[in-house]
Amino acid sequence: MRNGNKLIAVLAILWLSEYIGTFVVAADSNVLDSTGSVDRLFKQTGVYNASKDGRMPDFVADPSWPQPLPHEWLLGQIGGLSIDRHDHIWVYNRPRSMTNEEAGLERAVPGATDAKGQPVNGLGFARLNGFGADCCKAAPSVLEFNASGTLLRAWGGPSDPGFIGGKCKEEEGCIWPNNEHGIYLDENDNVWLAGNAAGTPNDATPWTTNKHGSDGFVMKFDMNGNFKMRIGGTPNGADSNDDRGGINGTPALYQPADMVVDPKTNHLYIADGYGNRRILIVDANTGKYIGHFGAYGNNPIDDGAAKAAGRWPQDYVAGNRTPAFFRSPVHCVRIAHDGKIYVCDRGNDRIQVFDGNNPALGKPCNNPSGTPGKCGFVTERFISEHTDTAPVMPGTAVSLGFSKDKLQSCLYVGDNTNMTIYILNRTNLQELGRFGRSGRMVGEFHWLHQLSVDSNGNVFTGEVDTGKRIQKFIRYGRISCSGTGSPIIGSRVSDHPIKERCDECGSYRWMTAQVSPNLL
Repeated sequence: MRNGNKLIAVLAILWLSEYIGTFVVAADSNVLDSTGSVDRLFKQTGVYNASKDGRMPDFVADPSWPQPLPHEWLLGQIGGLSIDRHDHIWVYNRPRSMTNEEAGLERAVPGATDAKGQPVNGLGFARLNGFGADCCKAAPSVLEFNASGTLLRAWGGPSDPGFIGGKCKEEEGCIWPNNEHGIYLDENDNVWLAGNAAGTPNDATPWTTNKHGSDGFVMKFDMNGNFKMRIGGTPNGADSNDDRGGINGTPALYQPADMVVDPKTNHLYIADGYGNRRILIVDANTGKYIGHFGAYGNNPIDDGAAKAAGRWPQDYVAGNRTPAFFRSPVHCVRIAHDGKIYVCDRGNDRIQVFDGNNPALGKPCNNPSGTPGKCGFVTERFISEHTDTAPVMPGTAVSLGFSKDKLQSCLYVGDNTNMTIYILNRTNLQELGRFGRSGRMVGEFHWLHQLSVDSNGNVFTGEVDTGKRIQKFIRYGRISCSGTGSPIIGSRVSDHPIKERCDECGSYRWMTAQVSPNLL
C-alpha cells in the first residue's frame, strides 16, 4: 500500500469502528485501499500546489474525527479552537447559530413567548403544542476532546442548563457573550473566552445573555467552567486607546476575537478585534493594562482615519499598499517560541509580525510608513491580497499556527474566503504548499474560521456559517519546513491534479500547477 500500511490500517479501523458502533464486523484493513477510497482521500485532502524547491509536511484528513457527540447534541458555528498542554482539543461553538430544524429537540422554555404569543424555545423558535423534531439539541458552548475525538468535558453558555446564574453569576462579574468568539488554554489550564457581538440584539431570545451592550470583554475560567475573572465591559462604540474603562479598572474591549498568554511574561495579548483595531496587552492575573499597539506598532491608534479609509480594495486602488492601521477584523494573535508575535490583519489581507522582546512594542510610538525594526514591527506578508467579498466575508488571514519542530519552521495560515490553509516557511514567509479547498466534503472548508496544531503536528480546524464542523488533518512525513517557494501567498491554481512522486516521504503527493499572477 503506497501511502503506508500503518496509516491505512489506522484510518480503516477508525473509520469502521467509530461509526458501526456495537455491531461486530470482521474489519479488513485492506478494504478501503482495494476500493480506491484511500487514494481518493489522500488526493482530495492532501498537500497541493507544492513547491519544487521547498520541503514541508504532508497531511491527510481523518474522516472519522471527532467521534459522535452524546445526548443528540449538534455543534453550531465554531467561534474558537485551542489545544491545551495535554494535547486536548477545546472547541468554542455557538449554540445560538443553530437553525430551527437543527435544534428540533430544544423544547419551549416555560413562560417564554414570541410576539404572537406562541411558546418558543431558547433560540426563539415557535414550539406549538410542544411540536419540534426528533433531533437534535444544542451542545454546550465549550467542549473538550482528546486526540482520538472522544468528548471529555462540556460546559458553558445558555444551552448548558443552570450554567448562567450558576457558575456564571452576573453579580460576580460573569456575563456570557452573545456571540462566542475566541478560546485559549494557557499553561496553567486556564480557559480564556471572548465574544464579538455588537450591541444588544433587537431580537432577544430566552438565550440572550448580554443585555447591557456589546461584547467588550474577555473571561477567565478553570477547566470545569468555574468563573475566575472578567476583563473589560459592555461598551457601545470603539475606542482603540482605552486603558481602564472596563470592570475593576481593566481596559474596555470592543468585539475581541482572539487571545494568547505569553508564559514567559504572563502577559495576555488580545486581538481586539472586530470593533477596535489593536492588540491589547494586559496582566493575565489582574487584567490590568500594560500596553497596546496597532499596525506597524503604531500607538495611539487613529480610529477615525481608519474608518474614513473604507475597505482594503479602495486603499489598494488608490496606491496605499501599506495601511498604517489594522482593518476589521483583527482576527488572531499567536506567539512563537522565539518571541515573535503574529497578527491576522484579516481586513487588510495580510499578516504582520512583531518582536515581543522589543521594549518599544505596546508603548507610545509612531511608525506610519511601516519601517522594520521600529516600534517593535518586524515584517508583513500579504495573503491573497486581491481578495474582497465584503461585507459578508472581509479579508483572508483568519487564523494561524506553527509546526512543532524546535524552530517552529512552518507557519500555517488559514484563509477563510479562499477556503484553504497555506504552508509557509516561517524563515522567509514563502508559500511551500497548501491543503484544503472550498467545499463541504471531508478535507474541504465552508468558511474556515479557526485552526490549531497539536504536539504531533496534526492540524485541527473549525468552520462557521453553515459549515458548523471541526476537522482533523493528520500530519505525516516531514515535521519541518525549509527551502523556497512562492513569495506571493495565495492565487488560483488549475483544476487538474498532477501526481508527483515524493521519494523522501515514500508517498504520492498530489499537487496542481500554479497560474501566473499576471492572469489574475
